[in-house]
Amino acid sequence: MTTLPTLSAHGSALFLDFDGTLAELASRPDAVRIPPDLPSLLDALHERLGGALALITGRARGDLQRWLPVQHWPGAFEHGALRVGADGVDRLAVTPDLGPVVMAVQPFAARHPALLLEVKQTALALHYRLAPELGPACVDLLEQAVAEHPGLRLLHGKAVVEVKAAHTSKGAAIDCFMREPPFVGRRPVFAGDDVTDEDGFAVVQSHGGEGVKVGNGPSIARLRCDSPQVLRDWLRQQIEEVKP
Repeated sequence: MTTLPTLSAHGSALFLDFDGTLAELASRPDAVRIPPDLPSLLDALHERLGGALALITGRARGDLQRWLPVQHWPGAFEHGALRVGADGVDRLAVTPDLGPVVMAVQPFAARHPALLLEVKQTALALHYRLAPELGPACVDLLEQAVAEHPGLRLLHGKAVVEVKAAHTSKGAAIDCFMREPPFVGRRPVFAGDDVTDEDGFAVVQSHGGEGVKVGNGPSIARLRCDSPQVLRDWLRQQIEEVKP
């Protein structure tokens, strides 16, 4: 693991993915477990950083609320399609209709109970962690569905393939945050674990900040962190390091 930076109360902005970053991956998205102190830890960091902390996740906001009080902090959900700034205002991107893709996928998912089809407001995800042998078939099916809809894009994640609007991304969401108070003018740090976080790493590094890749795998992020546990330990340390 590379040495992670010390955050500055007035000079740093912190962006955090959820699955595989703040929380360990689970067999199903609804089986995730978090440490009891994680919400209070994020609250404390949000305060110490003057509000310059945001969640950046592919999860739907309502889904994430079962673990975290997401209304406490700025955030970008569904890969940036819904962004909530420090002012608390929802910014929902105009996205293509997912109906035809959902109809194409539902019969296949129904035939394979080990698959989980997750339909969100602006995106869908087909999880195959419990049936990895079906991964290629899941990809082929969604590739065919998306090919007929140029406004949509396929994302390959860890045992999941997702469909989202082509013009939304975690990186674009972070770039928007960096143009707004209290993030503007600060040095950003973004921690994520998956290929879906790579564009976010590119954006924070273009702003003079650092991407932190959690776990193994190739990445453009310049910093590494072994696991969500190690990242959470670093965040706890920042409570002591970052002075209000």
